[in-house]
Amino acid sequence: MASKKEQAAEPETPPPFEQSLDELETIVKELETGDMPLERALELFEKGVGLSESCRKRLEDAETKVEILLKKGRTLEAEPFTLDDEE
Repeated sequence: MASKKEQAAEPETPPPFEQSLDELETIVKELETGDMPLERALELFEKGVGLSESCRKRLEDAETKVEILLKKGRTLEAEPFTLDDEE
């Protein structure tokens, strides 16, 4: 059995993407109310920035995997992803 020190040294598994995105949306809604002390707003903002970066990285990783899979198929061609709003 691992000791408490060994358990603390193990990297924490990040929550699933969807859970991170839900938490980020909750933080945004709470910040939009503006009804909180400055310290709490800064705390939420900092957490939101971290969640945003984590979600962005996961999306980039997923996009890379999809492009690799499409290239391996040789019958399909990878196309860059764009949002409808960007067209």
